[in-house]
Amino acid sequence: MGGVLIYGATGYTGKLVAARAKAIGMTPILAGRNEAKVQALAEQLGFKWRAADIDDPTALDRALEGIEVVLHIAGPFSATSRQMADACIRNKAHYLDITGEISVIEALAARSNEAAAAGVMLMPGVGFDVVPSDCLAARVAGRVKQPQEVTLAIGGMEKASRGTLKSSLESVGNPVRVRRGGRIDTTWPPPRRKFDFGHGERDAIAVGWGDVSTAYHSTGAADITVYFEAVPQFQQMAKMSGFTRRLLSTRFMQAVLKMAVDRMPEGPTDAERARGQAVLIGEAVGADGQKATARLTTPEGYTLTTYTALEIVCRVLAGEAKPGFQTPSKVFGADFIAGIEGCAFEY
Repeated sequence: MGGVLIYGATGYTGKLVAARAKAIGMTPILAGRNEAKVQALAEQLGFKWRAADIDDPTALDRALEGIEVVLHIAGPFSATSRQMADACIRNKAHYLDITGEISVIEALAARSNEAAAAGVMLMPGVGFDVVPSDCLAARVAGRVKQPQEVTLAIGGMEKASRGTLKSSLESVGNPVRVRRGGRIDTTWPPPRRKFDFGHGERDAIAVGWGDVSTAYHSTGAADITVYFEAVPQFQQMAKMSGFTRRLLSTRFMQAVLKMAVDRMPEGPTDAERARGQAVLIGEAVGADGQKATARLTTPEGYTLTTYTALEIVCRVLAGEAKPGFQTPSKVFGADFIAGIEGCAFEY
C-alpha cells in the first residue's frame, strides 16, 4: 500500500486536516511549496515532509514517489489543480481535492477517460465543498422518478478562511452560474428564494457552488440551482452594479482586495468552529412533477472538511476508488454523509 500526501498542508484548512490526521492515527506525508513552513509543521506533528513547487513537474514527481493518494488542499484551485492532476496521472496516484470551483470540477470531469486509462481516480470536492450537498442531492434525487430539477440551499456559512475568500474574489465580476437544460448557464441578478434552515424562513441568494457541476454528474438532473443563506456579505455582492463588479475583477483591484484579505484572521477560531453548524436543504422534482425534500445538518464547514476528506482518503486506501472522474456520492453512496460524526438527515 502506498502513502498519502497532503499538499497545501500549511494553509488554514491544511493545518486543520493535518492535525486531525494526527489525532486519528494517520501518518501522511505533508507537502507544499514553502520548505521551511512544511518542515516546521511536519516536525511539530511528527510527520515526514516533502517540498515541491506546484509549477515544477519534476519536483512534483519526486514528491509523489511511493504515493497512492494525494489530498490536494492548495488553492485557489483554478491555479493549482491542473498541475497536481497532471502529476497524479503521470505517477498513477489518486487525486482528491477540496475545491468548490465549478470550472475546476468541469475541467477534471473532462479528463475522466485519461485518468481511467491510468487507473487513477479524480475526485474533487471531498470537503464541505461538496460532500454534504452532493450526498443530499443524490438522496432527494433518488426519491423521485427521472429527476429533472435539483435545488440546494446552504445555511451557516458566515465565517470563511483567507483561501476561501480569495477564491470567492476571483468570481466577483462574474454572473451567477446555474445549470439549465443540462448546460451550465449564467444569470444576473442572482435568483432569490426563502428557505427554513431551522429558525423560520430566511432569504437565500443563488451562488455558483460546486454542485452546479457535481450534482449533474451524480443525479443527471438537467436544472440545478444552489442557494446560500443571505448573510450580509452575500447581500452586498448581490446588490453590486455591473460596473462595480467589473471594476473589482480588474487585476489591480484583485491584488488590492487580496492584500486586504491577508490582513484578516486566517480563518474561524477553534471556538467559532466548535459552535458552528451548517444546515443544508435539498429538493428534487421528477419528470412526473413529484417532489422530494430533505434537510441535512452537519458540523461547521471547516471541521466537516477534516472529517470527510480524511474518511475518503482512508476508503481510497482500502480499495474503494473507481478510476476516472467521480463524485463522492457516486462512489460512496448518498448515505456516506450520514456516517460522518455530527451529520444527520431530516425529512
